[in-house]
Amino acid sequence: MANSKSADKRARQNKRRYELKHAQRSMVRTAVKATVKAVEEKDKKAAEVLKTAQSTVDKMASKGVIHKNKAARLKSRLNRQVKSV
Repeated sequence: MANSKSADKRARQNKRRYELKHAQRSMVRTAVKATVKAVEEKDKKAAEVLKTAQSTVDKMASKGVIHKNKAARLKSRLNRQVKSV
């Protein structure tokens, strides 16, 4: 329980921020899973799915939801998998 008005406000902000970032992180995971699934099924549209996944990852990295190095690592791994198809 917050002891001051500022601590109470900070708790509210943290809760809102957590909910937003949690949803955004989930979007990244979903996009990555969709790309991996397309690769496993040897789908020819894997490149299109990769493009949307890279876009999502870049957006979340620029917002600070995920670290920029993690974004680069994810994109690199996905790209390598799609090229193998």
